[in-house]
Order: sequence, then C-alpha cells, then structure tokens
Amino acid sequence: MNGFNLSTEYTPKGDQPKAIEALVKGLESGLADQTLLGVTGSGKTYTAANVIARVNKPTLVIAHNKTLAAQLAQEYRDFFPNNAVHYFVSYYDYYQPEAYLPVTDTYIEKDAAINEEIERLRHASTQALLSRSDVIIVASVSCIYGLGSPAEYEREHMRILVDQTISRESFMKELIARFFERTNADLTPGTFRSIGNSIEIMPASEKEIYNIKISGGAITEILRLDAVSRSVVAELNDFYLFPAKHFVTTEAERRRAIGSISAELEDQLKKLAKQGKVLEVERLKRRTRYDLALIAEIGYCNGIENYSRHLSGRPAGEAPDTLLSYFPKTTDGRPDFLTIIDESHVSVSQIGGMYAGDRSRKETLVEYGFRLPSALDNRPLKFSEFRERVGPIIYTSATPGSYELEYSEPPAGKIVEQIIRPTGLLDPQLEIRPVVGRASYSGQVQDFITEAKKEIKKGYRAIATTLTKKMAEDLSEFLKAAGIKAEYLHSEIKTLDRIMILSNFRKGEFDVLVGVNLLREGLDLPEVSFIGILDADKEGFLRSETSLVQTIGRAARNVDGRVILYADVVTGSMKRAIDETNRRRSIQLEYNKKHSITPQSIKKNIKNITDSIMSEREKTVRRLIELDQATVGTDKKALKKLIKDKERQMSEAVKLLDFETAAILRDEIKVLTN
Repeated sequence: MNGFNLSTEYTPKGDQPKAIEALVKGLESGLADQTLLGVTGSGKTYTAANVIARVNKPTLVIAHNKTLAAQLAQEYRDFFPNNAVHYFVSYYDYYQPEAYLPVTDTYIEKDAAINEEIERLRHASTQALLSRSDVIIVASVSCIYGLGSPAEYEREHMRILVDQTISRESFMKELIARFFERTNADLTPGTFRSIGNSIEIMPASEKEIYNIKISGGAITEILRLDAVSRSVVAELNDFYLFPAKHFVTTEAERRRAIGSISAELEDQLKKLAKQGKVLEVERLKRRTRYDLALIAEIGYCNGIENYSRHLSGRPAGEAPDTLLSYFPKTTDGRPDFLTIIDESHVSVSQIGGMYAGDRSRKETLVEYGFRLPSALDNRPLKFSEFRERVGPIIYTSATPGSYELEYSEPPAGKIVEQIIRPTGLLDPQLEIRPVVGRASYSGQVQDFITEAKKEIKKGYRAIATTLTKKMAEDLSEFLKAAGIKAEYLHSEIKTLDRIMILSNFRKGEFDVLVGVNLLREGLDLPEVSFIGILDADKEGFLRSETSLVQTIGRAARNVDGRVILYADVVTGSMKRAIDETNRRRSIQLEYNKKHSITPQSIKKNIKNITDSIMSEREKTVRRLIELDQATVGTDKKALKKLIKDKERQMSEAVKLLDFETAAILRDEIKVLTN
C-alpha cells in the first residue's frame, strides 16, 4: 500500500498532540463515531491530517459547501503534496432541477450551467480511487448523489500501449463507444481528433494531450503533450484511458436496459390510461420514446440518470451507486476507508435532508407523466444508507450538533476537545453595542464603519454579517461610498468566483467583506481582526447560538481579534454564545499563563484551489514569457527578432488550424510588445 507522507514544517502543539493520539486510538479500537470538538483556529485540519497519516487509509472529507471543500482540498494538498488529493463537488455552477407545479400547470425544464473544470476534477477523483490507495477526496454533499457504476467505469477503461495491434478506424470507434467526442477544433477534456496518422486525445480527467501514432495497423509511439505549447512532456510506453462519462454501459446492457425501460413504459401507460389521464399518457409516451431512440442510437440522452436503475440492472428501490461506491472495501464487503465530516453541525443535517426533498419533486413528475416511476431511484442516499456505506467517522466542529454528540458518547464513541490553539491565540474579546442610533451614537452601520477604518489603518481586514443578500449588497455599496474597499459574498456568486473573492480579500485587494451566512464559506482568514455582527438580537438560524459561536470564531485567528454584536436586547442565543466564548477564553488564558505563552497571529500562505485549475493557456503564457525574458534580456534588437519569429509561428499555426497554439502565441506577442 502506498503510504501517506505528511509534509509540513509544523509539529503538533497545544491540544493537538493529545487529540491526535485519542482519535487514532479510537479508530484502532474500532469506534464508529468520534467528535473532534475543536475551537476555530485550533488546527482541526492539521490534526485530521496527522490522523490520516497515522491510520494510512483512503479518506473521504465531506464539507457542506463547495467553497469550504475547495479550501480544505488546498490545505490537504499542502499537507500531502506527494499523495493524491482531489476535489469532488457538483459540476453545476447553476442548477434548476426538472419540476412540475400542478397548481399553475407549470413545467420547469432542467436548466444547468456545467463547469467543465469541475467535471474534469470529478473524473480525476474517481480514477484516483480506482488506481491507487493513497487518496484523499474532499467532497461536498454531492458525494451521496447517483454516479455511474464503478465496476462498469473501471471495466470500460482502455490500456493503450506501444506495439498494440489496432487500426486507426477501430481505435476511433473504441473512443466513441466510451463517450469521447470527435472534434476538428481545439481539444477539451473528453474529446479527440485525427491528424494524419495520429490520433490526439484529451482524457476527461486531464488538461494534457496524448498523441498516439498508428502505422501499419499498430501503435508506434505515445507522446504526452502540453495542451497549449504542444511541447513533449513525456514519451510513454503505455497509459490507461477511462471513459469520458461516469454513466457507462456495454451495448448488450444497453439493449437489455432499453427492453426493461420499454416494459416499464407500457405498464405505466396502462396505469395512467386506467386513471383517465389521457394527456399524461401522451406526454410520457412521447418523452420516453424519444429518450429510448437516443439511447439506442448514441448510448446517451439528456437526463439519462433518470434511467440509471435500468442501465445498472438494479432492482426497484435499491440505492444508487455514488462516489462512496468507488472507495475500497474489505474482503467481506465492509467499507475500508476513513470519513471526516467537517463542520458537522451543518454537514450532518445536510446529508440527512437531501432524500426527502428530491423524492417529493420526482413523485410529482411521475404522477403527471413527465417521468417513469424508475426515475425515483435516481436519488441521493438516505442517511441510513450513507451510514452503511462509510466506515468510521470523525466529526469536526467548534459547535457539534446533537447527532454527533449522542453517537460519540462513550463507550460506543468518543468526544475529543481541542480548545488550546498551537499559537496561544485566545477567543476574541466581545462587546455589545446598540443597533439603533441615539443622540451620541450614530447606529450600527456608522459605528461599524468607524471601527473598520481603525482596523484597516493597522493593516488588518474586517467582516460584517447581515441578515439578507440585499442588505449585504447595499452595505457593500455604502462602504465603498464611505471610502472603504469592500465586496459582498453570497450564494448567488459562482463557485470559483467565491473562492477568488476570498483569496483577493486575504491579499488585501479589498478591506471589508460583507456577507449573509459567511459560515458556509468556511472562512480561514488570519488577516481579519474585527467582525461586526449586525442585528445580532434577531433570534433565528443566522443568529442562533451555533451561528454566533461560529461567527465569533472567525476573529480568533488574529491576536487582536474582537467582535461587536450589535443588539438592543440580549437574546438567549447571544447569552449562551457569549458564555461559551468566555469559558473557552478563560481556559486558554490559564494555559498560556501556566506555560508562559505569548499569543501570535496565525501566518498562512495565500493559496486556493483555483491556482491548480487556472486556464492552461494563462499558465503557459506565463512560463513562455519568463523564458523569453531570460533569453533576450534588455537587448531590443533580439526582442524585435523574437517577436517577428513568434508572429511567423502564429501564422503557421493558423494555417494548420491549430488555433489554440495561435492564441497562446498571440497573447505572448501582446505581452512582449508592451
């Protein structure tokens, strides 16, 4: 088994050493549930990384949103640079599920914006799980949604090797059978093209090109190329190519599935006709037969996941294959991997709530003839099914929920506290100020502006939390009008854009971040010294004890961290959150005094996962410009000659219809001429 190699300059400090030992012993003794109750900034991810390295098992880390998952993926990549750390989230930037509203007779067609980069990362995740054992997958709750069968996905992969006997035509047929699309334009993941006696492929999981030369009915050469510059990265003897889609079926299984779907269609049509639903009969007949024709002809149709039960041969009601199905099992079929549920106070309930909402929507579609009953089996896992499909679980949170605490109670489980931070940092100082303005007090917004400006002068950043998206947007504009560089962040902003906003915030491109439920972002921002919680006395989800404790904790990574709760009354949630913060602060103070520790702000490199999924063209331009500058230096004649040579190469690339190379040369010329 390939081992996990934890690479870091840090050593466990504070409560981390005893937490690591306790969690490892719990896993070794067979405990199914453990909770790491770690305060914000105590290094829960580092503790978990040490546990992974010690236990040495493939690991699934579940986060409750894409941004937090991205942050965790980057942190685990930093800890395990030589192991396979992958990011698996929903590939939709925007998703409107198919639905029908009987009251208004409104059919809402499925509408989605697929992020091709994230789809590529999903393929990289599943392929890593099927090909190696030192794997960490950081996933959102999309990991409990239906995915193609791992057995079929693995069975349909191709091993391509030098001297393999195959004709150019049959090779292309093999690719098409695995859902690769032929193109004459630039390659994207999951496509191929034919150029002379070569076939070029871009796997669904990569951004590099594989050039396969075929001569005399055999493969004579395999080259891996940079997708933009087309420079040779490596000359290979062989490589493995997985299908371009997760839902894969053989021709024989497809024929069987078509027969099974047709039989279900006839049964359902009879049932609807017996109920006098003439419109529903015609609707279902037309839609399903159209899908069947596409499946028979090309093996795929939009919404093919609704037929997944037939395609996989599963009986009605059986749980679908999901990402969990790709993880290893013991010889007796038990899950053989570790699961870490991050921010479990949110993630656990999210996992448990997916099934019911999905079921309700699809039952309406079935009742009114938009889908066959088998569509109900294209669903997320029930919570009980999720538990059956994972091994031991470690829940991590500063505010664990009732489920984690109940199941982690001894002797069946264990609760491990991690209150002392390695840096000696304390929970922030708290203050309550009024919401409404008075004679000598301008109100919460003006007061926040005054306090934020103080922190910005010190070189720090500030956060404001509001109750609505509109308030966040309006406050952001108000702050800008007051001369403060500010941005807002909420759920309508695209996944990768959210990550970039947080990264830019840390870099100091703006000074104040305004948001609604900023907890969902999994903020880890040591530059933030001040947080203003507006309308803190509006009791509810966003101002519950858990939310307040979590929000307060976002200021605990800075030695000067402080929080102002703007409230005209002290609610029960506020009192409990303040009491808990002060309890932890007193424990931390006592520990620091006993060990003569001077608190230090956390220092953390500014990285995000978008660095690794940046445009390949952008990366290549950057590399080539560095080489150009090193070659010509300050010699203007040499620079002029180089530009002319680049212009000639660009023209040649256009003649060959190699527009990707032409584009990179164009961008390179643009930089060189400025």
